[in-house]
Amino acid sequence: MATYRQVLLCSNLPIIQGTDGEQVRTQPHQEILKNFDIIIVNYKSNEYLAKCVRSLALGLGPGMEARLFVQDNESDGTLIIDDASFNEVTVTRNEKNIGFDAAVNQGIRASRSPYVILLNPDSRISGTFFEPVLQFMEDNSKVGILGPRILEPDGRIQGSARAFPNMLTGLFGRTSLLTKLFPNNPITRKNIVSIESDGISPLEVDWVSGACMVVRRKAIEEVGLLDERFFMYWEDADWCRRMWERGWKVVYFPGVHVIHDTGKSSAQRPLRSALEFHKSSYLLFAKYAKGPVRLLLPCVFSGLALRIVFVVCVYMFRRSIEKIRNADNERMEKGV
Repeated sequence: MATYRQVLLCSNLPIIQGTDGEQVRTQPHQEILKNFDIIIVNYKSNEYLAKCVRSLALGLGPGMEARLFVQDNESDGTLIIDDASFNEVTVTRNEKNIGFDAAVNQGIRASRSPYVILLNPDSRISGTFFEPVLQFMEDNSKVGILGPRILEPDGRIQGSARAFPNMLTGLFGRTSLLTKLFPNNPITRKNIVSIESDGISPLEVDWVSGACMVVRRKAIEEVGLLDERFFMYWEDADWCRRMWERGWKVVYFPGVHVIHDTGKSSAQRPLRSALEFHKSSYLLFAKYAKGPVRLLLPCVFSGLALRIVFVVCVYMFRRSIEKIRNADNERMEKGV
């Protein structure tokens, strides 16, 4: 895999390009340990990425130091990060889409701060973020992963803190039909823990969304990097489970929040995204299925295969309806 990197120590300095693995600097500088290393994996979401970086710059208060790592997976056009609030920005461009997990791991290997923030490019931090997060992590040394409250652009709470998936998750998950029809049913409320949050108090949970999570480097060193068998989706649940297995806590921290325009990167290739979602669902189940439960693997595989066929059919039907409507609108505009 061929990549090259761009490193900016200041926003007005020229960019030096290098080959894969080469250390590239615009000028010598003194190593300063930052509070946070922020890793953003970008896939054809440059417009949203610019808003994301702007929100980070606004959120950095006095005395807060952060380094920004953008892992660019085969995006179109020229990616420009030009914000003087970050005195070091590293952009790693991959010639192909290597997946979310592999790209995050690239950033983690290159970073060195005590806390790593994973943030989707279609997310924006809002209000005071860094100071409360840093204070909480410093005061609670056994917390390996922290997840903030995540909101839709219209202010609705996303189900970003959840119980580990089980056989009913597919029926009562965050975006399932039954959850949409009966949002207050007890199974959904047990699965989506953020529903039960008071919006203030930190809460220990099974797992939090990778759309935004703060991870302690010591925990990463002990537990390991993201499992790159997950191309995208469910890697956050897997990482959190591994954290719990090694004695690290996962906490939902609703005192700070992030606004998430869900699915802007995955919308670029919806069918590929749907396929990867179902592949990762099976991988997660198979990874932790023990004893007699493994006998269910063929059933789970068949169920997920049928589900992806249904999803593809629905997608194709909607595309056909959309094309018909667009053609009708064009004829009306032409007066035909």
